[in-house]
Amino acid sequence: MALRITVVGVGMVGEQIVSILRERNFPMEWPPRVCATRERSEVLAGENLLVEETSEDSFKGADFVFFAGREGAEGASVTWRSVAEAEGAICVDNGSDFRMDPNVPLVVPEVNLDAIGPENKFIASPNCSTIQMVITLHPLHRVAKIRRVIVSTYQSVSGWGVRANEQLIEQTPKALEDLDDIPFDPTVLARPIAFNYIPHIASFTEDGYTKEEMKMVKETQKIMGDESIRITATTVRVPAFVGHGESINIETEKKLTADEAREILSKSPGIVVLDELNPENPRNDPLERIYPTALDIRKYRDEVLVGRIRQDKTIENGLNLWCVADNLRKGAALNVVQIGEGLIAKGMVKL
Repeated sequence: MALRITVVGVGMVGEQIVSILRERNFPMEWPPRVCATRERSEVLAGENLLVEETSEDSFKGADFVFFAGREGAEGASVTWRSVAEAEGAICVDNGSDFRMDPNVPLVVPEVNLDAIGPENKFIASPNCSTIQMVITLHPLHRVAKIRRVIVSTYQSVSGWGVRANEQLIEQTPKALEDLDDIPFDPTVLARPIAFNYIPHIASFTEDGYTKEEMKMVKETQKIMGDESIRITATTVRVPAFVGHGESINIETEKKLTADEAREILSKSPGIVVLDELNPENPRNDPLERIYPTALDIRKYRDEVLVGRIRQDKTIENGLNLWCVADNLRKGAALNVVQIGEGLIAKGMVKL
């Protein structure tokens, strides 16, 4: 039986959800029912599709509802969750509203798909920066138990949304003319982003952190099922269009060498390790290594890329590493679709 799918939201993430459903041959009736705040026509997955205005009728007969969500704002799931569940649909939400609800599983399939039980009809997908970090941390935690994490992120403008992408495009030629007079919209990003970096993602909390930083702390502990892991984060917006990078410092209970960590990560699902001597050696440096950057996600669209794995020599059991992922795909849309695939594989959704 082909499943009936409703996708709510057609921004950057919603568009990717529709495309990924087709790419991965999700067992569904095509096209999905796509809904948003107003009716219109949109090109999605290479087709001209009708986007309906979201209403109670949008969820009739749906087996799955994928809420695209938007960071930092009340998502559509707040309004439509109860309607979708009443129709018998399983809901997977990319928005932030229910992630820390103790009754809602927060899931990254490579890490904790077993957090979903038959009673769970609503599942949350984590923040984009959290997803790539927990995929990297989880296999190391299983072997050596992580005590503490210090993470600094380098997050692309698409993590904010379409308007931030537009701001980078608009500001770049103006910044080339005059760096002291770059027009910007402070309701999007707090400072100009062209040729700049901004250590400010989401609103501030009373203790000086931002909500984005606290998401990485709380979501990671929930997903990994271990509140004893101490985590501190600094999140930074950088002038890249797609692809988040993270510098991660890890302290473990059991010592892991860089080679051991490299071996563990290379055998872990969802990870590609790019960390070896550079065979081309263009700078005549025999110790130069390869490493992932944001442009590498054009080839590795669905994996978390890990490199720069090395010992932290300032502590007894420490590692440093660097990871990169496509924040619109694995950091959002792909994770949502993979949760649906996982539920099918577990037999929780019958075809």
